Amino acid sequence: MFAKTHEKHLFQEGRETVRYITALCDANLLGSAFEEGDLVLDLKTFRAFYEGKKVSKKEAEALLKNAKNVNVVGKKSVALALKVLKVPSASVKKIAGVPHLQVYYV
Repeated sequence: MFAKTHEKHLFQEGRETVRYITALCDANLLGSAFEEGDLVLDLKTFRAFYEGKKVSKKEAEALLKNAKNVNVVGKKSVALALKVLKVPSASVKKIAGVPHLQVYYV
């Protein structure tokens, strides 16, 4: 699995808020693109979004436990995210059979 945490600065009403998004992806999917109807999951063009540090399952679990917002792709990564984040499996979308999960807390 590859994991990467992104930092985003938002400015609203003169105040700065920092949001973090943790991206997690099964290593074997990077560099591929999947299409199903109008849906596209492009891990080739957007490889840099997911390709951070190669992490173990234990490291990925720790990242997910501390994450507020996540974008997860792949069977192993999504299964781990469902277990750690305790979100319903109905939240998972599949594009050409590849599971994809986004969880954002506002």
